[in-house]
Amino acid sequence: MKKITLLLAALLTGASLSAQAPASSYSVTADFSYVTKYVFRGQELAKDAFQPSLKLTTGDFYIGVWSSLPADRGYEAELDYYAGYGFKLSDSISLDVGATVYHYPGLDTPGADKSTIEGYAGINGSIQGVNLGLYVYNDFDLDVFTVQGNLGYSVPINESVSMNIAASVGNANPDAGASYTYYSFSVQFPYKLSDAATLTIGGNWSSHDLAGVDDNHAWANIGFSYTF
Repeated sequence: MKKITLLLAALLTGASLSAQAPASSYSVTADFSYVTKYVFRGQELAKDAFQPSLKLTTGDFYIGVWSSLPADRGYEAELDYYAGYGFKLSDSISLDVGATVYHYPGLDTPGADKSTIEGYAGINGSIQGVNLGLYVYNDFDLDVFTVQGNLGYSVPINESVSMNIAASVGNANPDAGASYTYYSFSVQFPYKLSDAATLTIGGNWSSHDLAGVDDNHAWANIGFSYTF
């Protein structure tokens, strides 16, 4: 965990110095979040986790690192590297393609994958203020194919605060094992502290229909983000 923290700090320092260059055509966003539960595609992976991340965007290209550092050592730490590119198909529709490397630095279970690679592609659009998305994912190491649909809507409360509502439904289909459907819903309240800084608090719920695994997860989150 100490190595992961040092890596994130180094990346953040380097990105901050680079973002100070004149006439920059890119942006760097650092996010420091805490969740009372980490749930991925309907399944609980940890409780009480810090989830710092860093994302660099230049034009339609983006690259980043995201982490989950559980407060309880009984859960695995996770470090994800991702990169993608967006293609604008029209004024309201875009195509997003990329890949993610999921890495678990402390995993020592015999036969378990310490790192896996997943490719993804998705179409995003907006209809009368409602954001819609449809994504497909394929984990090449775990042989899991996933389809997920997303929906989002933002309601302004005042000049500084909005209420962002999001929902998703997906289906994960592994080559070995049972496929399952998962659902999620969240309400987030981002508070704009400045043009670059935002404080966000929210609540989340997720469930699935996979037999023998705990479902109906609820958790809270709080985070601070800053864009250079």
